[in-house]
Amino acid sequence: MFTAPASPFVIHPEGQVALLEARPVVALESTVITHGLPYPQNLQTALNMEAAVRRGGAVPATIAILSGRIHIGLTATQLEYLSRRPAGTVRKCSRRDLPLVVGLGEDGATTVAGTMILAHMAGIPIFATGGIGGVHRGHPFDVSADLLELGRTPIAVVCSGAKSILDLPLTCEVLETQGVPIVGYGTDTLPAFFSRSSGLPVTVRVETAAQVAQIIKAQEELQLQSGLLITVPVPESAALDSAEIEQAIARATREADEAGIHGPAATPWLLSRLVELTDGRTMQANTALLANNGLVAGQIAAVLRE
Repeated sequence: MFTAPASPFVIHPEGQVALLEARPVVALESTVITHGLPYPQNLQTALNMEAAVRRGGAVPATIAILSGRIHIGLTATQLEYLSRRPAGTVRKCSRRDLPLVVGLGEDGATTVAGTMILAHMAGIPIFATGGIGGVHRGHPFDVSADLLELGRTPIAVVCSGAKSILDLPLTCEVLETQGVPIVGYGTDTLPAFFSRSSGLPVTVRVETAAQVAQIIKAQEELQLQSGLLITVPVPESAALDSAEIEQAIARATREADEAGIHGPAATPWLLSRLVELTDGRTMQANTALLANNGLVAGQIAAVLRE
């Protein structure tokens, strides 16, 4: 007798109730826990980001795969578990990796692209992260899956631009080709992750969460199957000088090329090297912008459900 397989989705009770009652929910990624920061900063950053979403007026839903089950929202115990996993034991999950980790019953942490897909499946329209992936410097054919996912999955992504270790002009060109608007939240230029401006123009500037919500609603009404990029500058108190960070990035990128570090391994290596080159100030900026983006996403989600 045929038995239908169990659903791979496990939705945290708080998030499930919020979704059923059409209350605001914000999705959060999990690679920042497993691949972005060391313990205990990774755990504290995840907790701070969830707290920031709550301050903004929404329910946080950190997304990850545990033993092949997709979790929309994690318990404190599950966050602690992920934060302590040894390097290489949790698969970094973009679109291509999802069937692998689910099918093989593995643990997986979702990237921007992976989180977008699963959040959309769960009915969550907005997602907060630090910075999206993009086109790698000196390697124009090394394009992050995040950019392609933004072109085909209707989720509003709140971030501080693309990570500044990337080729930002080429990243903007790919986003334009994919039909993805870059919405500047209180800024005329694309934020450069660690610094507040890249000098590159955004598609449109807005000043309030209500304006962002209007754009999201219009995107839904038009049934455009593509995402929105809501870009928020790093808080001024934690921002790095653009010339200083550019010098550090150029050095780290050169060292990565000399060591043959490319592809998925490049971003975590470069971010780690920048922490060393800036005496930890890039980590401070990273954690500050993550919490701030969570707050802004919570505020937008709250207005969206009014």
